[in-house]
Amino acid sequence: MKLLIDFLPIVIFFIVYKFAPETVELLSPFLNADQTQLLSDMPAIVLATAVLIPATMLQILYSKLTTGKVETMHVVTLALVVLMGGATVVLQDKTFIQWKPSVVNWLFAAAFFGSRFIGDKTILERMMGQNLKLPAHAWNNLNYAWVAFFVFSGVANLYVAYNFSEDVWVNFKLFGLLGLTVLFIIAQSLYLYRYMTPEDADEATKNAEEQ
Repeated sequence: MKLLIDFLPIVIFFIVYKFAPETVELLSPFLNADQTQLLSDMPAIVLATAVLIPATMLQILYSKLTTGKVETMHVVTLALVVLMGGATVVLQDKTFIQWKPSVVNWLFAAAFFGSRFIGDKTILERMMGQNLKLPAHAWNNLNYAWVAFFVFSGVANLYVAYNFSEDVWVNFKLFGLLGLTVLFIIAQSLYLYRYMTPEDADEATKNAEEQ
C-alpha cells in the first residue's frame, strides 16, 4: 500500500500526460477563458508537470494526516519537484523534469552510501533495525545494494530519456521505475529471509498485510 501511495503522483503525471485535452476540459469550469487557453497551449508534458507539483504536495499532506509524520524522502522529492518541475513549467523545457528522477535517486544513493561512515548504523538499519535483527555485514550488504539500485535507476532514467521518445520515457517513468523497484524489493526480501527466524517472518508478513 505504501509503495502505491509513493507512486501516486507519478500515476497522476502519467494520466494527465496521456489525456491532456481531457484534463484541460475537466479543469476548465474552475478557470477563466485565458487560463483555459493557456493550459490548452501547453505541451502535454508541461501540463502533466504543472499538475504533478500540487499532487506531490497532497501526497505529503496525506502522509502527515494518516501517519503523523512526513518522511525525508517525500520532502526531498517535493523540493526537487517544485524546483525542477517549476523550471519545466516556466521555461517550457522538459529537460528539467526528465532529470528529476535521476537527481532524486542519486541523492538517495549518496545519503545511503554516506551513512556507512557516519555513526554506527547505516540508514537502512536505522529504518528497519527495530523490527529486524541482522548481523552487521548483512546490513552493510543491503545498504550497498540500495546504493547500487539508486545509481542504476538514475542512469536508466537518463538513458531512456535521451535515447527514446518522450512518450516512451513517460511510460518508463511509471511502469519501468515502478517495476524495477518491485523487483528489487522482492530480491531484498529473499535475501532477508536467510536471516529471519519464524517469528520474524510472521511479523514481517503481518506488517505487510497492515500496509
